[in-house]
Amino acid sequence: MNAVDANVLLYSLDASEPTKRPIAQALLRELRASSEKTVLPWQVLCEVTAQLRTWTAKKRISAAVATNYIQSFRGIFPIKTPRAVVFDHALELTERYSLSHWDSLLLAACADAGVTRLYSEDMDHGADIDGVRILNPFKA
Repeated sequence: MNAVDANVLLYSLDASEPTKRPIAQALLRELRASSEKTVLPWQVLCEVTAQLRTWTAKKRISAAVATNYIQSFRGIFPIKTPRAVVFDHALELTERYSLSHWDSLLLAACADAGVTRLYSEDMDHGADIDGVRILNPFKA
């Protein structure tokens, strides 16, 4: 099972990222068309929503467009909410791998959900952390 980090979703929308935008869009199309399931972790949806609200406040996009993007992502991939045990696993991952709290939360949630591939530029490309392989789609 796959998951995507907020950076992939945001780059797919961001016209100010002419190199990363088409890569992110192609990856999302590929994942959507794949027979292998891709999920949208709860915290990723929250992070994307927060960033889109920032874009709205800065007048980069309208509130209606932001809402449309959020609903589109929700329609493409099912949301996976974390269980309470994910928090304890995240604390352990932070200590074991010296990861940020937020990266640890995402990895713990992915591991708990059965995700085997996380597409993100925020962590080491190719790293395998508790059965979740990090793949940076922007790495040449």
